[in-house]
Amino acid sequence: MNGTLKLAAPLVFAVAVSACNAGGSTSVPVAGGQSTATGATTFDWQKTHEAYRACNGARTGGQMQCDALILNQGFGPLVNGWKPLDFQTAYNLPSSTKGAGTIVAVVDAFDNPNVASDLTTYRNEFNLGKVKFGKYNQKGQKKNYPQGNSGWGTEIDLDVQMVSASCPKCTIYLIEANDNYTNNLYAAEKEAVKLGATIITNSWGGGGGSPSGGAFDHKGITYLASAGDGGYGMQDPADYDNVLSIGGTLLHLTGSTYTETVWPSSGGGCSVETKPSWQKDPLCSNRTGNDIAAVAYGVALYDTYPTGGWGEVGGTSVSSPLLAGVFGLAGNPQQGGKLFWTNKKIKKEMHSTISGNLNGCPSQYVGTYICDGDTGQFKTYSGPAGWGSPDGIAAF
Repeated sequence: MNGTLKLAAPLVFAVAVSACNAGGSTSVPVAGGQSTATGATTFDWQKTHEAYRACNGARTGGQMQCDALILNQGFGPLVNGWKPLDFQTAYNLPSSTKGAGTIVAVVDAFDNPNVASDLTTYRNEFNLGKVKFGKYNQKGQKKNYPQGNSGWGTEIDLDVQMVSASCPKCTIYLIEANDNYTNNLYAAEKEAVKLGATIITNSWGGGGGSPSGGAFDHKGITYLASAGDGGYGMQDPADYDNVLSIGGTLLHLTGSTYTETVWPSSGGGCSVETKPSWQKDPLCSNRTGNDIAAVAYGVALYDTYPTGGWGEVGGTSVSSPLLAGVFGLAGNPQQGGKLFWTNKKIKKEMHSTISGNLNGCPSQYVGTYICDGDTGQFKTYSGPAGWGSPDGIAAF
């Protein structure tokens, strides 16, 4: 099952209803404007003004920004967007039976004081059961949290809810850094390991070759990071060789069949970072991204900080925590993308036939696997979608 994601028969009706009431129809775009770089039909949230960044500001000088996008219909009482059942069914996940005992950590900046109650509401809405959840500051204390920030608050809600969506039985730790500078975010990264997490997801980025200070070097830990939402290009920490660079896709539902295409605004491509020894692709002499991908647009979120309700969000901020939960289901922590780049059975274990291309692709990479999905130029790999999206947990 490399291109088409089929529903299990007993779930067809339930998921079809979910999609009709959620992201399966009008809320998930199938086409949009024209990319000036490639001339291909793409969707671009910036050009169409369908979404805006939760976190604005500089991504230089050691400062990071969250990658969550908020769709412009805003927040209200109605539940719209892709739901946990959609992810679990489309990706063939054993969410009801696996994941117990695995600690998945979410690292973000600032505080969301409503995160625990928002998470409870989300899980109650979708019958995900009671959560095992812990909230810590960057020193590992369950007190003295940083100051609140509504943009990062949206990101925090998104991250813990997406881990819940794919791995309801996982234990979730939230570690809140004092601010969005790398010294504090990377301190929170190290604290997550001390607290016992074996999988750590990061839905933020910036820089471009800034030193990691060893924050992502602990062996036996799966680090994931969002690739960004601005088209071609890599960001820290997703481009570090010990971190899985997570790209984005668009999920579609036709009848009882799910399919995916490349989300054109996903980050990905050639980095400035040194190429890992386990990457053997021919066109990029540096670190190539992405490693794997998942849905990145039109997802249901519950967020009440400072006000709100149900809304729809997007970005590779969705993909990274969702896939962190998939690692939680597998219970097999691995460092970096080597697991996927060296797996000889990867074609059979992932949905790898994902077509489409990245916005803003440099002319030398137009039409190549660096920017286009499903070219067959380098096995089943493509920069936008990496080695693909989950088809069960065998590859994880």
